[in-house]
Amino acid sequence: MVKDKEKPAGAGTKIGRVMRFVAHYWMVAPNLFFSLLAVRIFSTLIDVSVPVAAGLLVDAVASGKTDDPAPAIRALVIFLGLGVLFHILRQSVTFIANRLSARAITAIGRDAFAKVQRFSSDWHANSFAGATVRKITRGMTSFDTFTDTLAFGLVPAFIVVTGVTIMFAWRWPLLGLVTGLSVLTFIVVVVTLSVVWIRPANVAAREWDSKMAGVLADSITGNAAVKSFAAEEREDRHFADIAQGWQWRAVRSWDRSAVSGLVQAVLLLVLQLGMLGTGLWLWTQGRATPGDIASLIATQFLITGYLRDIAQHVRSVQRTVNDMDDVLEFRNAQLQVADRPDAKPLQVPNGVIDFDHVTFRYKSAKAPLYENFSLQIPAGQKIGLVGTSGAGKSTFVKLVQRLYDLDGGRILIDAQDIGLVTQTSLRNAVGLVPQEPVLFHRSIAQNIAYGRPDASEEDIMRAAKLAHVDEFVRGLPKGYQTLVGERGVKLSGGERQRVAIARAILAATPILILDEATSSLDSVSETYIREAMDKLSEGRTTIVIAHRLSTVQRLDRILVFERGKIVEDGTHRSLMARENGVYRRLVETQSGAFLADAAE
Repeated sequence: MVKDKEKPAGAGTKIGRVMRFVAHYWMVAPNLFFSLLAVRIFSTLIDVSVPVAAGLLVDAVASGKTDDPAPAIRALVIFLGLGVLFHILRQSVTFIANRLSARAITAIGRDAFAKVQRFSSDWHANSFAGATVRKITRGMTSFDTFTDTLAFGLVPAFIVVTGVTIMFAWRWPLLGLVTGLSVLTFIVVVVTLSVVWIRPANVAAREWDSKMAGVLADSITGNAAVKSFAAEEREDRHFADIAQGWQWRAVRSWDRSAVSGLVQAVLLLVLQLGMLGTGLWLWTQGRATPGDIASLIATQFLITGYLRDIAQHVRSVQRTVNDMDDVLEFRNAQLQVADRPDAKPLQVPNGVIDFDHVTFRYKSAKAPLYENFSLQIPAGQKIGLVGTSGAGKSTFVKLVQRLYDLDGGRILIDAQDIGLVTQTSLRNAVGLVPQEPVLFHRSIAQNIAYGRPDASEEDIMRAAKLAHVDEFVRGLPKGYQTLVGERGVKLSGGERQRVAIARAILAATPILILDEATSSLDSVSETYIREAMDKLSEGRTTIVIAHRLSTVQRLDRILVFERGKIVEDGTHRSLMARENGVYRRLVETQSGAFLADAAE
């Protein structure tokens, strides 16, 4: 079992930036925040005055006469009135805090979601979706816990302890000194234990909690592959290993909290002994009345009540600070691909694409994939990209969509540098039918309309018929309102591809990218889709990536890629006329494979 190297207390989370983060979201409703603060302070001051009122009542009873109960009655009315007022104010704090937290949590979730949505494709490819979701939701709930801990725990405790110490020091300096030193010792010891000893264990347990969420999401979303390879037991073992790693870290964290609780209980007993012992000594010296002693007893119960949970509050604050720090990482992260402040919308009247001396290297690669690469695609031209895996075909279309920024050169669409326009306008102008279409767990109609959400039902049906979606939808009980399942798992690969093509038809973008658009289709469906693709690409600049070279033979132009360079450029006929051409070799190799498969 590998032990964690515990970080020193000052490492990792910066409470200052978390406090700025919290203050920012408190200010989403400043009226509610300042009302909460005022009511909480006032209610706590009332709480401090209740023991004093109790002492006055005892003194009134002790020194009063049975035939003149008026002083005692007045003291009782004051005592009860303060109690009622305290409970009214405390409930008011709850109502205000509920509304403040709801607004702030909504804003935190909205902002974190918006930021994560805009992270690069690379970031999403290297991150567990489950862990990301867990961090965002944990940060949202942690803000609520943090606010409640301050409003109902730490702030009232600070006011009570400070107020009582000042009150005692003013009337009985010795009792004020004993109370102040006892409280200070308690807080220093408890906070030190929480920050230096308990926090590192909490951080380690939290990190493994995120790992568990990531493994769960990864295995559940990949359940089809798990079943295909009968890997249920293997996945069980993998999750069990991660869960075991979390288990002992969680136990360590909880055990340290329990030890801290024991130390806290001992310190509270010392505090009670010091306060009550000093109070009795003052009584023996005639410097305290029975009412004072009654007030002191009530006050020490009040103080210990607030302090009893202070260690838990400190740990809760530390834990919530750690959890919110994950959301802060999202909030403060720089977007890998960001719009410039002066970015303008892209205008695409024609659809001419120019690669102007482009240089691009993946971060994980030693050498550039594209170096000083130039190419022009005229408006309305239909081109095919072919080549072996890793030749640069998929990267080409990713760069057109600006999923990555260039290391050098420019990509122009209708003479506009795509690095200088808004990403929204660029991607609204570039339609994509990917090799693995992504569908949402929504209805078929909603998935088709995703690129044009304001489309009418007639427009959706027309696009569906052109993509031959209508043929399989007619057999579904709910028709176009049928939910497709997470990532479209209820549909076959070919059906998902047809929905994606219908989506592209409906979007009607001036530039179209078909990335292996027929790879998931049988030969009959492929014939249907080719017809749809012909209609889809009419009048549009179209880029087609295909392993099935039959899909590019009728295109205007074919580009053959090798290691980020175009080694051949021409029509199917002209490229096949080259005796030792790369394209001809690829076609002949693929045709030979098809014939061999047919012979078998």
